[in-house]
Amino acid sequence: MKGLEPELAKAANRNPNLSNYLQGLQKKKLPVPTFVPSLSKDRIPDSEVNIIYPVGDPIFIHISGTKGQDIKYTAVEPSLTHKEKEIYEELKERIFIKAGYEEIEDSREGLEKVLDRLIKESISITDSKKEGGIFKGPLKKKIEMTEEQFFNIEYMMKRNILGSGELEPLLRDPYVEDIHAIGVGNISLIHKLFDTVETNVHFESEEELDFFLKNMSERIGRPVSMSRPIVDAALPDGSRVNIIYGDDVSIKGPSFTIRKFSSTPISIVQLVKWNTLSAEMAAYLWLALENGMSIFVCGETASGKTTTLNGMLPFILHTAKVFTAEDTPEVLPPQKIWQRLITRETGPVDSRVEMFDLLKAALRSRPNYIIVGEIRGKEGAVAFQAMQTGHPCIATFHASSIKKMIQRFTGDPINVPVTFMDNLNIVLIQQAVYNKGRFLRRATSIGEIQGYSDELGGVLTRDVFRWNPVTDEHRFRGRNNSYILEEKIARTMGLSDVREIYDILDLRTKIINAMIERNIVDYWDVVKTIDRFQKFGVDGLPFAL
Repeated sequence: MKGLEPELAKAANRNPNLSNYLQGLQKKKLPVPTFVPSLSKDRIPDSEVNIIYPVGDPIFIHISGTKGQDIKYTAVEPSLTHKEKEIYEELKERIFIKAGYEEIEDSREGLEKVLDRLIKESISITDSKKEGGIFKGPLKKKIEMTEEQFFNIEYMMKRNILGSGELEPLLRDPYVEDIHAIGVGNISLIHKLFDTVETNVHFESEEELDFFLKNMSERIGRPVSMSRPIVDAALPDGSRVNIIYGDDVSIKGPSFTIRKFSSTPISIVQLVKWNTLSAEMAAYLWLALENGMSIFVCGETASGKTTTLNGMLPFILHTAKVFTAEDTPEVLPPQKIWQRLITRETGPVDSRVEMFDLLKAALRSRPNYIIVGEIRGKEGAVAFQAMQTGHPCIATFHASSIKKMIQRFTGDPINVPVTFMDNLNIVLIQQAVYNKGRFLRRATSIGEIQGYSDELGGVLTRDVFRWNPVTDEHRFRGRNNSYILEEKIARTMGLSDVREIYDILDLRTKIINAMIERNIVDYWDVVKTIDRFQKFGVDGLPFAL
C-alpha cells in the first residue's frame, strides 16, 4: 500500500488482514490512522483520536472518534469468508479426529506444537490464484487452500482452540481493564485511556454465546448450567470472570464480565504519579506496613482496591513470611516466603474449602502477615481474631467509609464485637470518581482507628489524609497529630521523641518523589529500590537524595 508511514506499512505487509482493513478505509475515503507501538496519556490528543496499535500479530486495535464523547474501538483481526468457513469446519473435524490418537499435553506450548503438526499434515498450499477447496474423503487426502486462506484459517483455528475465541483481541489488549457482554450485542469494555467504549466484537447468535460460555466455564473448571447459572472464576491468565447464564436469570440473555489481570502489579510509585494517592500517603503506608500495622483497603466495586493493595505490599519487609487467602488469585506479594491458598467451591460439600477454613489454617502457619484478597462474610471474624493474636492483616472490603465498614463488620453475618475494632489500625478508602469530565481513581481518605470509647459508645477514628476534589490534592491532616505514627509506630521503633517519626516520614516521601523524578515506576524496579533501602538505608539507594 502507498502513502503509509514506514511502521504501519511494515505491519500491513506482514499481516494481510491489516492491509485489507486499511484499503477498506481508503476506499471509503476515511483517514488512515496513525500507528503507535504503545499508548500513554501524553501521546493521546485531547479531542479527535485516530490511532492504531498492535496487541500481537496479527491483531491490531483501531481507536477513532472524539475523546470523551464517541470513541469507536475496532479490533482488526483475520476473518473468514463463506468459503473459508467451510474449509475451516472440514479442517477442524479432521484435526479433532486425529487428536484422539495423540498423547495428552498439559501446557499450551505442547498443545500448540501438536496443533501445528496436525494442521501441516492435513493441508496443502495451492497457487495463490487457485481457490482452495474441500476434499471430503480419507484423512490421508489433504485439504487444499491458498496462502491467504491458510493465514486466516490457521489464526482462527488457534484462536478458538488454544485462545479465547471471540474475546482474543480484547484479552490481548493490555490497555483493557474490564470487558462486559449482555446478550448478543456488541461487547463493551473499560479502556485505561478512553474509559467505557463499545467494540466491534460480538456474538452472532444466542446459541453461539451459550456455546462460548459453556466452553469457557468448562475449561476453567467451573461449568455453568441452567441449574448453576451464576459462576465466579479465574481465567488461565488470572483475570476474574463472572458469568450469568440463562435468560430466566439474565433477562436480556446470557451475560459475563471479565476483570483483566496483570501478571505484573502496578507499582505504588506509578499510583502516586497518577495521583491515585500522594507521595506522603505512600510514605505513611510504607511505615505502617514495615512496622506490623493492619490495613484494610475499602471502596466500592471497580474503585481499584486490589491494585492499591498490590502496589503497597513491597513495603512489607522482604524477609517476612506472607500468607494469602483468596477466592480468585489476584494478590501478588513480592516476598520470597509466600504461601498462596485459594478456596475450593466445587465438588462434594465435605471437600469444599471456604475462606473461613483458609484463615483458620493461616493462624496455624505462623505467618508474619495475613493477606485476604477480599473479605465478604464470616471469615472477617477470623481476620479480627488473627489481628488479636498479633498477626497483622491486610485485606480489601466493600465499604465507602470507615463508618460503613464498622457497621458491616459489627452486623450480620460477620458479627465482630465493636470493642474488637481497634485491632485494625488503618483504613484506606478508595473511590472511582468522575471529576471535571474525567474518570479517576482516588484514595479519598486514610483513617486511623484509635479504640472503643465507653463514654461515646462507639469507635474513635481520625482521618489523617483527605482528598480535595476541587484541587485534586491529598492533604495530610495528621502531621503532629497521628495516633498510629506517634503511639504505635514511633514506640515500636524505639524513638525517644515520638515527633521524630515525621522526619522519617518525610525521608520516605522524599525517596518516593525521587523515584518519580527518575521515572523509576516499573514494579520490580520499585521493589528492588525499597529492598535496598530496607537493607542498607539511604546508602543503598540507586540515586542521591
